[in-house]
Amino acid sequence: MAGRNPGDGPGRRLTYRVEIEQGLPVEATNVATTIHETLTDPRGWQRLRDVSFERTDSDSAELRVILATPETTDRLCLPLDTGGEFSCRVGDHVVLNAKRWTYAVPAYAGANDAYRRYLINHEVGHALGNGHSRCETPGKPAPVMMQQTKGVGRCQPNPWPSVHAT
Repeated sequence: MAGRNPGDGPGRRLTYRVEIEQGLPVEATNVATTIHETLTDPRGWQRLRDVSFERTDSDSAELRVILATPETTDRLCLPLDTGGEFSCRVGDHVVLNAKRWTYAVPAYAGANDAYRRYLINHEVGHALGNGHSRCETPGKPAPVMMQQTKGVGRCQPNPWPSVHAT
């Protein structure tokens, strides 16, 4: 899918490719749609950064967004230790752990779709140069760069970069 996409923001165009490990019990079209809708949502990174996202099937994509089993995630994320539980960004790989994609985490109980959006935004946030943050304002939305997979502390779960604790 080439060309500008409705909902993309202005700024530097960043191309991404969606890859799904064979054998995962997911509908590829639904995964790709969730990734695209998340990256082009007005609450996303383009509102905060001079970037827009364009999906491509080209091998020359700047980012490879990969949904993979925990075992493959562990291998692709090296030298990071994901322990079969976490996702990562290494180089041009944004690796989403299929276990987390499917089951989410306790902080997002019953809100798997929101957790998936958090997962995408958090790991793509690393690709954009953002480091981890923490809960600064109890009761308010957690920063998307907080490691919400490990918990949200006294903050509220939040999948969106432009939603801030104010």
